[in-house]
Amino acid sequence: MSSSEKDLHRPFLRLFTSHEPAIRAFVRRLVPSRADADDIMQEVSIVLWEKFETFREDGDFRAWAYGVVRFEVLGWLRDKGRDRIVLDEKVVDLLADESAGLDRKLDRQREALEFCMAKVEPDQRELLMSAYQQDSKIQEIATSSGRTVPGFYQWLYRMRKSLLDCIRAEISREGGKA
Repeated sequence: MSSSEKDLHRPFLRLFTSHEPAIRAFVRRLVPSRADADDIMQEVSIVLWEKFETFREDGDFRAWAYGVVRFEVLGWLRDKGRDRIVLDEKVVDLLADESAGLDRKLDRQREALEFCMAKVEPDQRELLMSAYQQDSKIQEIATSSGRTVPGFYQWLYRMRKSLLDCIRAEISREGGKA
């Protein structure tokens, strides 16, 4: 790795890793399947690295990356258009614009959720999180918590409602909409 590449490597990785979940979510909202999104995300990562020298230090990395995503998705659509029916480029542009507009709102909601989750007692938070783990079995979680399945679902409903109320209050306090 050359000296100039080393100078770019750390800033790129810091920016990319901090924005990668949002960029991936943006890609995922524009294409029909997770596998397609993964393929596009690989290409986006490469293009972002290759073009990082053109990124302005004071620029908005996420907005810049979203522009790259748009071009990669349009290229993917062009390639896939030869194989099967896909979305028109104008539809993708519309989806991208709407999705980018939702991005800040989703960030505020995520931050409010983190704030509200921090207020939940640790044992309750762990139980709540276990209900949302991949391959979790509600019956097993209910039993381990000492509740019946209907009782656990009722508790889960109350916890979600409490979190939603907290999130709305937090966003309202910040002056935004939930």
